Amino acid sequence: MKIKLTGIALFLLTLGAVVYYPQIMAKNIPLNPPVIQHITASQNPKIDVVFVLDTTGSMSGLIQTAKEKIWSIATTMASAQPTPEIRIGLVAYRDRGDQYVTRVVDLSDDLDSVYAALMDFEAGGGGDTPESVNKALYDAVHHMSWSEGEQAYQVVFLVGDAPPHMDYNEVRYPEIVASALEKGIVINTIQCGEIPTTVGPWTQIASLGQGTFFQVEQAGGAVVYTTPFDDEIAMLSAKLDDTRLYYGSEEEKERMLKKVAAADKLEVMASVASRARRGVFNAAVGGRANLLGENELVDAVASGTVELDELAPEDLPEALKPMAPEEQRVYVERLADVRADLKLQIQELSTDRDDFIAAKVDEAGGMKDSLDQQLYDAVKEQASKAGFEYENGPAY
Repeated sequence: MKIKLTGIALFLLTLGAVVYYPQIMAKNIPLNPPVIQHITASQNPKIDVVFVLDTTGSMSGLIQTAKEKIWSIATTMASAQPTPEIRIGLVAYRDRGDQYVTRVVDLSDDLDSVYAALMDFEAGGGGDTPESVNKALYDAVHHMSWSEGEQAYQVVFLVGDAPPHMDYNEVRYPEIVASALEKGIVINTIQCGEIPTTVGPWTQIASLGQGTFFQVEQAGGAVVYTTPFDDEIAMLSAKLDDTRLYYGSEEEKERMLKKVAAADKLEVMASVASRARRGVFNAAVGGRANLLGENELVDAVASGTVELDELAPEDLPEALKPMAPEEQRVYVERLADVRADLKLQIQELSTDRDDFIAAKVDEAGGMKDSLDQQLYDAVKEQASKAGFEYENGPAY
């Protein structure tokens, strides 16, 4: 008799879990609240942010906005105290029957290479709703190299205008969001435009994901100004790139040549204003990883982590190989001085640029509903739970 009663009790408990799980999730009562790790003095704090972007035909304006604003977003996020290392990843999505369902660009602190991939994103396909939102969210949560251990703030921004397909035989967003919470990932949703059927799922995804839902105009509603200082900042930024020297094995140097190629690509394809925003980011403390990459000799010698005369001849940068040892030392020291001066010039011009844009924003009434401000407000509130502090408002 006890065995029968036990069996009945287990059956009822299981039935209750199956029946009430959707209601629990819909009421924003997470079974496993996000485990956001706090920063300690010994850690190198990081922010991982993945943008999940609808790239169907109706999203051309937003995609162009993303190409213009990604450096400003990186600058905003890097302005926290303590200063974090920023890693960005991308998931582009459309729908079954389109050219692709999803394209994934893994999380990386090499934002030049991420940006080069973003430059290839174009709007196409679609023409109907819904879209493959569930697959895109799944890839963002499960196919990204999210940081472990030292990570403090991990966040997804789902950006699109159409609701998810719920008629496909695939994992759906309540289960995907539950997995995100277990990993400590916050999910925010940004609805572009005003399709009524998008509001419900977008609101629920953000609620379940411990994030924020907000709406913007179809093109994104971001603050995009050009300034009288952009040309000079972009020019100085290109010169800053030219101060880099990479050492190490052929494989290591080849990897950094790909990074340099990505920077060269954006010099050709990106707008002057976007290149200026990149220059502002690279000249700041938070942009150090993107500017330098790995095995950068000028910084390594200046910091004392590498002794120039201890490097094997084959590991030297090509520019140094024909030089005598003393010539190499002078050359590297001169590049360090040039780099410091270029950073200072960019930082001074960026202050003038900020003042110019601030005046424009004030003239426009503050633009409190802009994409920039809403992103900043969400990040400020969410990242504070992990020990980050933001005080200066969004970068433009």
